[in-house]
Amino acid sequence: MRQRLASLAAIMAMLSSCGGGSGSGAGTGSTATSSGATGTTTAGTGCTLRERQDWAFAQLNQWYLFPETLPTSLDPTPYTTVGDYIDALTATARSQRRDRYFTYLTSISSEDAYYASGSSAGFGVRLTTDAAAGRVFIAEAFEGAPALAAGIDRGTEILAIGTSASDLKSVSSIIATAGTAGVTDALGPSTAGTTRLLRVTDANGQRDVTVAKADYSLTPVSSRYGAKIITDGGRQVGYINLRTFISTADPALRQAFGQFKAAGVTDVIIDLRYNGGGLVSISELIGDLLGGARSTSDVLDYTTFRPEKAANNSTRFFQPTTQSIAPTRIAFIGTGGTASASELTINAQIPYLHANAALIGTNTFGKPVGQIALDRAACDDRLRVIAFATQNANRQGNYFDGLATVVEASCQAADDLNHPLGDPQEGSTRAALNFIEGVACTKISSGEVGTESVSAQGKRTLLTPDHPDTAQRETPGLF
Repeated sequence: MRQRLASLAAIMAMLSSCGGGSGSGAGTGSTATSSGATGTTTAGTGCTLRERQDWAFAQLNQWYLFPETLPTSLDPTPYTTVGDYIDALTATARSQRRDRYFTYLTSISSEDAYYASGSSAGFGVRLTTDAAAGRVFIAEAFEGAPALAAGIDRGTEILAIGTSASDLKSVSSIIATAGTAGVTDALGPSTAGTTRLLRVTDANGQRDVTVAKADYSLTPVSSRYGAKIITDGGRQVGYINLRTFISTADPALRQAFGQFKAAGVTDVIIDLRYNGGGLVSISELIGDLLGGARSTSDVLDYTTFRPEKAANNSTRFFQPTTQSIAPTRIAFIGTGGTASASELTINAQIPYLHANAALIGTNTFGKPVGQIALDRAACDDRLRVIAFATQNANRQGNYFDGLATVVEASCQAADDLNHPLGDPQEGSTRAALNFIEGVACTKISSGEVGTESVSAQGKRTLLTPDHPDTAQRETPGLF
């Protein structure tokens, strides 16, 4: 069993902290937590800018995984926010691609709300951009959120954005003037009630749609396509699309694998193409559900802190459940938006399934490190500090440039917006089915980390704000 440090109830593991999707500015390094608890409240109650900056500096010096990269001292005076000061402190590790804005300050209350239920405010879509062509598409729309209710779904292109017909601006002109950050600005703040007029086009033609942002809870496993059994060429294949690693994914995953087991399914597609990470406990649950052939002495993953914190190192063994299956082949669909807990999930299977566990799509983000949560409750400050590395049973874990060179099998595939997720004709789903059937394919290149797809819609990446909130870190492209 994993030994936990009592004072660190919320150890955050890799991904986005294994990194969310790619993006500009602060990136989308998403956070993965092992238990979803609220973190450790540390000493200090003052909430002036300088007090908060000094507190962040002290925590980094105590816990940061790469202490040799930290400056011995850095005057916080020139920095107008705690976040900017943290970015300056971690600049050396960032230049080495070891901390791509994975260490950051967030809100205790908003993060707790997200990990508990996926709570956030917005249109309820993921956006993907082809910046070179000046285009923005809907990669996914969420049930119970405003966009889907307004008829906006996967494959819809946003042509123009405004607050009314009088100030509509084309997406191409916005990107030409201000880059993709201009699209983020045009869509407005993540505040319920924010309303935008969107000119969109899809299979139903071009139209103008007014949509207001609202509070909603993200369903981690879609009720439309999140879990099902695909019959293809006489073979039954289990398919799961997991949007994010939050606590409410637990019952849905157990139910899906229970159905797979009852149907005798041993070939599985796990679609993590946009999944920026989240709770390590959910990643480990997936490992257990895939561990029907594993014993409780088989290692699922290792967690390793810096040498002086080695007392916190831990080993997690498989814990098969009543719903666990013994997979013959697993196809993991991934992209540059696949990070943190998603990469941990994939990496954990390599020592046991070898070339029978394949990465399908494009290279992943590359975040083999994780965060702990340190709270300054009086200020609603939660500091996410990269404090540990994760490895699989073979001690593989140094994949800062993605999993393409770590996995023993991979197949290039497009993220095909012309078909629904999980449709056997959708590009990546089709490639996953072909891998399971033994069809030869082209391996994924280790280059172009962060690219979602090269397809008929061009080279696309998930749209990420310069300063993403918790939901946007864990759910890359979320608006």
